[in-house]
Amino acid sequence: MITQTKIWLSSPHMGENEQRYVAEAFDTNWIAPLGPNVKYFEESIEEYLENDVHVAALSSGTGALHLALELLGVSTGDEVICQSFTFSASANPIMYLGATPIFVDSERHTWNISPELLEKAILQRISKGKRPKCIIAVHLYGMPYMALEVREIADKYGIPIVEDSAEALGSSLHGVKCCSFGDIGILSFNGNKIITTSGGGALVTKDKKVKEKAIFLATQARDNAPHYQHSHVGYNYRMSNVLAGIGRGQMEVLDQRVSARRANFDYYVQKLSDVAGFEFLFEPEGYFSNRWLTCLLTPSYDVRERIRLGLLEEDIETRPLWKPLHLQPIFEKYPKYTDGTSEDLFERGLCLPSGSNLSTEDLERITTLILQNI
Repeated sequence: MITQTKIWLSSPHMGENEQRYVAEAFDTNWIAPLGPNVKYFEESIEEYLENDVHVAALSSGTGALHLALELLGVSTGDEVICQSFTFSASANPIMYLGATPIFVDSERHTWNISPELLEKAILQRISKGKRPKCIIAVHLYGMPYMALEVREIADKYGIPIVEDSAEALGSSLHGVKCCSFGDIGILSFNGNKIITTSGGGALVTKDKKVKEKAIFLATQARDNAPHYQHSHVGYNYRMSNVLAGIGRGQMEVLDQRVSARRANFDYYVQKLSDVAGFEFLFEPEGYFSNRWLTCLLTPSYDVRERIRLGLLEEDIETRPLWKPLHLQPIFEKYPKYTDGTSEDLFERGLCLPSGSNLSTEDLERITTLILQNI
């Protein structure tokens, strides 16, 4: 029964200048895949992230992950460690390159890759003669992973890190912005992210030469010649100048979007944290989450489903937490190092509507219905 305006899980939220920058692209006929908006968008991300990073704007976060793995030399027969509790796009590029994903479970403090299980996985893979080629660690739902601990382990065994910050633009750890901790970082600007370019992503690196090689590969790996000559396999992964115009405007309101989503989280905690069996993921000391999605842990699968279906009946979109990749049909045959953490979170957890354009009336409607459907 649809009785009121639909409430989405995380809908796009435009600011004031996106249309102006897109109009500039039309007015100057910069409709081709490159142009001033791409340059300015990349520079705005670099300025925001600080730490002397270099950014290549791409067509998707998945494309950025694919390029990151290729730039780190991942190829057929290699093994890549990947956080299991995440969206499938974190692992799909491993398969594109003919490598084998090795899934590692989460810890309870941040719901991200467990340093303890990570080291266990590395040691066991080395003992089998397969040193992992890299580690994909994810800042899930905007909560930073234990980046210092993971970095210590990665350096100990000489394994680079791909930092999946698709959900974490605006998050930080001890004052350092996410996407600054890995050897290569990636961002997503998909339509449901904290800011969007409709579809898009970015590769982030502290090495300018890595950015240049990423752009080379992302533009069909065309050699420097007057004719079309190719010595490498390339991809069509560059962001268009039109979409980058949306991104320029979105970067101008990013801090506002983070504040709004954090306010959503605070509202949910205020209204629901006293309910027996309800849990929220709070920030450890020094952690700052953009609260891309507010996640509620319920006492059981049955309670989670009652809430989800009750809200669905009222045209309110929610979603179970990510199903761990080691449980997904496409990935279940691959090695895994788990302790049940992500499986429990999946069984009991629900993502609540978290868009930065939610009104107080929307939030009141959502929480009232949750309490009615426990």
